[in-house]
Amino acid sequence: MPVIDMSELEPVGEFGSKEWGEACAEASIKMLEAVELPQSTNWAFTEDYTFPPKRLMRGGRTHSGYYIMVKNGKVSAADGIIKEALSLPGFHVQLPWAYIANQSGTLYGKEGQLRRSQDEAVLMASIVEYLGRDNPFKLPINGKGEASYMLEPVGPWPKEVGMAVAEGSEEGNGLHNVAATLQQKSPEFEGLPVTEMGVPILTDMTDEQKVTFLSLCGIEL
Repeated sequence: MPVIDMSELEPVGEFGSKEWGEACAEASIKMLEAVELPQSTNWAFTEDYTFPPKRLMRGGRTHSGYYIMVKNGKVSAADGIIKEALSLPGFHVQLPWAYIANQSGTLYGKEGQLRRSQDEAVLMASIVEYLGRDNPFKLPINGKGEASYMLEPVGPWPKEVGMAVAEGSEEGNGLHNVAATLQQKSPEFEGLPVTEMGVPILTDMTDEQKVTFLSLCGIEL
């Protein structure tokens, strides 16, 4: 049985805000401390959202995002990004806040995740076509020579970690759905055309909306 009671959750802050990051970190600790992790587990999860709205960076924050770290089987997590977590193999993502913020508030299971990924692929292709250049977000080049939002060192999800954070996801639980439930809507996406999964549709935007959205993604036109 999932350790998080979804009925007790309510929105606490916008995607990438300190309040939201702290709540996501707290939930992840509960999930992972409920299972027995091997002492040999050394792995981390970091999500770093670039070009966030200035209002989310009040109080001296240097990063919009949060981390989960398992070191020698012990779990820690918090708002922000720390070097110790980034140094461990794991799931390290760095992407523009506006590119993923809205759809991150959508509840889904495996099928929904696939649909979101497909919609995001269409969005990226639309951005590339509109700008006439590849790698519009200037993503780092990985060991394969490809632009990637995944930062090195990449490491597979440990079985116990993956099962813990995904438990109940098909029924509306799991870490993603917890994070989505904790998320408040952001004003930047009001009136913006989006898919059923909440992914912005660049080709349906007005010229003004396109410029605004791409600027939010850190792209200079």
